[in-house]
Amino acid sequence: MALRDLWNRLRGKEEGAKPEEAAPPLPEAGKDVASEAGKDPPSEAVKETPPEVFKEAPPEVVQEPPAAVTEAPAEPVREAPPVVAPPPPDQPPPAPPPVAAAPEPEETRGFFARLKAGLSRSTAKLTQSITGVFTKRKLDDAALEELEETLISADLGVAASQRIVAGFRRTRFGREATEEEIKSALAEEIGAILAPVARPLEITPAHAPHVVLVVGVNGTGKTTTIAKLSEQYRAQGLKVWMVAGDTFRAAAVEQLQVWGERTGAHVVAPAKHGADAAGLAFDALRDARAAGADVLLVDTAGRLHNKTALMDELRKVVRVLKRHGEAVPHSTLLVLDATTGQNAVSQVRVFKEMVEVTGLVVTKLDGSAKGGVVVALAQEFGLPVHAVGVGEKAADLRPFEARDFARSLVGLD
Repeated sequence: MALRDLWNRLRGKEEGAKPEEAAPPLPEAGKDVASEAGKDPPSEAVKETPPEVFKEAPPEVVQEPPAAVTEAPAEPVREAPPVVAPPPPDQPPPAPPPVAAAPEPEETRGFFARLKAGLSRSTAKLTQSITGVFTKRKLDDAALEELEETLISADLGVAASQRIVAGFRRTRFGREATEEEIKSALAEEIGAILAPVARPLEITPAHAPHVVLVVGVNGTGKTTTIAKLSEQYRAQGLKVWMVAGDTFRAAAVEQLQVWGERTGAHVVAPAKHGADAAGLAFDALRDARAAGADVLLVDTAGRLHNKTALMDELRKVVRVLKRHGEAVPHSTLLVLDATTGQNAVSQVRVFKEMVEVTGLVVTKLDGSAKGGVVVALAQEFGLPVHAVGVGEKAADLRPFEARDFARSLVGLD
């Protein structure tokens, strides 16, 4: 009943409304519309506020905007200059950024500095014992015996070590010496051993081309040495040809071809893998002579010095080249890896029996603690040391200089 009373009241209000303001209500199911028409209109308590009252906002809602919100006319934005905070009182003002200096050219810096850096490990091994044993101590028999042991352990070899100690005994026996005096004396004795073998490789124009056969065991750096020599000779204005005679190693052939493109040298490569190296060298010399080349650098396969069959192949290359003349090859370079230490002495001995070695190139001194082996080689064989290598660049292969090497080996400037 309560719902029906509410419904009746609502109907009474709706009947009093204007047609355009409210639609007539639907009749309740089962009821007669006419029966409800005589009822009283709903009381004032349930009358709804006319819709027109809500068309305007209440007075308290509508407010004037505060004056602070009013924006002034826009002005162009100007960037303020950066503010640099002053340094704290206990710190000096920051220095201006340094001006980068141009890198010092390799030639200006000198090969001596690179050689000294490359021999640093050998120097440390040699001088650490000297510092502890000989500083402010008389060079008596016991001290000289310790000196000899130190030199032998630094790969200078027995013969060279005995010669150096004999020189100390003659000139400095019984004297008290400082570390610097010991180093200077060592440099003098070592330099005396190295001086006769410090001879650069000379290219003879009369040979045209001057044939340089490069030999050595696997991994000593023969191909890289040939590439460096090629770049140096090309810089001197010589016409250089190279022969990729390591026919069984494809990487060696490709490496030489890449270097030929870089340096502008002509490369004679085998037609197929494993081609006859002797025949390749013979044809290359014939063509290089016809082309007016000045230098012919012949690479060979890396051979273990204790393998007779491989050494016989090397003899064949030499025999075939000599068909162009008994003086060919004009130079035979044996490339040695300084990291092998005293094993380099054995390599020289065996290669000298197989071919006529005319000179040595010692590589990888930059990563070796066995640089003293060069002194042992000079004392043992007396072969010219044409060049030493202390890096990968062409400028890092340079003619051997006895005094520079000796002073670098003992850590002197």
